Amino acid sequence: MAGTRTEKIWRFVLAGPLVLLATLIIMAGSSLWLPAGQAQVNNFVIPVVLLPAIWAVLFFYSVLDRLGRASVVIIILTAVHAALIAQHLLQAQQ
Repeated sequence: MAGTRTEKIWRFVLAGPLVLLATLIIMAGSSLWLPAGQAQVNNFVIPVVLLPAIWAVLFFYSVLDRLGRASVVIIILTAVHAALIAQHLLQAQQ
């Protein structure tokens, strides 16, 4: 992997703690847009079961793609799911 030392540090930060944080936020936000199913638990169980797959996709994408594009994609996915969570919490307060 060629690149400057700064690029390697930013890629490590993106692929490590930021991808883990993004995965947890995406998992939490997924329960808001997944259908509940017949037993009313699918929207909770499916994100938990898919947690390793979500992490793996984001991790390998952040390692293998260009740093700038991977950062933007992961930040957008995280922001959208964080906004869904915030909207849901704000509606619950009213």
